[in-house]
Amino acid sequence: MANQKSLLQLSPEEFITYLKANNIKRFYFVYDSATKNIFTSHSQLSEIVNFLQNDKRDFDKHEGLFFELDSDYDVIHSAAIHRTNRGQAAGGVRFWQYETIEDFIRDGMRLAKGMTHKNALAGLWWGGGKGVIANNKTLDKNNPEVRKTIYSNFGKFITSLNGCYVTAEDVGTSVTDMANVFSNTRFTTCIPNTLGGSGNPSIPTAQGIVSGIEAALDFLNMGNIEGKTFAVQGLGHVAIPLISFLFEKNAGNIIACDIFNENVEAAKKKFAGYNFDAYKVDNNDLSILYQNCDILSPCATGAILNSDTIPNIKAKIVCGAANNQLADPIKDDKLIFNSGILYVPDFLTNRMGIVNCANEQYGYIENDPNIYQHFDKGWKHSIYQTSMQVFSKSKSKNKPTGEIALELAEKLSLENHPIFGHRGELIIKSLVKNNWELNK
Repeated sequence: MANQKSLLQLSPEEFITYLKANNIKRFYFVYDSATKNIFTSHSQLSEIVNFLQNDKRDFDKHEGLFFELDSDYDVIHSAAIHRTNRGQAAGGVRFWQYETIEDFIRDGMRLAKGMTHKNALAGLWWGGGKGVIANNKTLDKNNPEVRKTIYSNFGKFITSLNGCYVTAEDVGTSVTDMANVFSNTRFTTCIPNTLGGSGNPSIPTAQGIVSGIEAALDFLNMGNIEGKTFAVQGLGHVAIPLISFLFEKNAGNIIACDIFNENVEAAKKKFAGYNFDAYKVDNNDLSILYQNCDILSPCATGAILNSDTIPNIKAKIVCGAANNQLADPIKDDKLIFNSGILYVPDFLTNRMGIVNCANEQYGYIENDPNIYQHFDKGWKHSIYQTSMQVFSKSKSKNKPTGEIALELAEKLSLENHPIFGHRGELIIKSLVKNNWELNK
């Protein structure tokens, strides 16, 4: 099968067959900053090395991409580690379906890079990383026992990385799943409250999106949220509290969609009596992006702002919770800027999930000032103030907002941790030196 397709175009299931045929249970791709080359644990995967070496879109000197076959089910665990100057790579674990291995690898890299920038702009002493579990179509991923096994095994995988990556909750992963991860690793946050964690960070994340929306409205002199029309893509963990906050601020009308009918029906029930409507879509239905509205809020998966969708967007503002909304961070950033749409960079406004997780280890305070300062319009590093800074520089320099936010984040992300320095890079080197790939 591998002879008929490139490795990158294999489905996850086909790729697993290839790995098993070559007796590969663990593998990695690591960037050598001295030689500026990428090397892999297995020569059979050199095609992927060439792909990474030549990719200009998503690969960005990622320090390490680590993968492992689940020991019980045909799924692939992965951890993409982008940059660890500021500290351990931190970011949630996504459980998702991918058509090809290229899609799987690209998503991990994009998400990890986004976490580097998000953590830096939020002032956290953490680097950027992301976990991704590639689902197998033949598995019932809603089966509690299946999920328990997969996430428990993911915890073992995280432990094997010696702390260069700290995982958390993300799309497709629940607090219960995080408890199962926690059963086999200490390198995790967002575990249940009953185990000493902060639980689901969706509510503060939604509050952060509201702050970004308010900044955009103020910058455009459009007034406040009251009476505004919203289109929301996705009805998951963040979108539901976001819609609640918007209606609390007297939003005029909200239309939303989701790929899962149960989410649509639950939302309709919750917001009955409000000017709210929702509908089910398939993965290819992007009609929500083209609604007549003031603000478009993407709260599902990434890469939905691209050369096909941007020209058809009618909203004046795009601000949502989804990670990596721009399919091409450079080209699509320019395209949406030139279209006259004010794009609020996702890694600027959806920081609160990781802020919530970062604060777990420092204990809990009611109405925690280290949380609420991010929503305070008067704090210079708040979401509102940072957004206004980005908008102003974008206008004065005639550059896209994503480019301006990225410049700020890049500069911050290269600062080494004040105590531990660039420790993550040392951990990755030790994993390679000690033959991590052979120790499963």
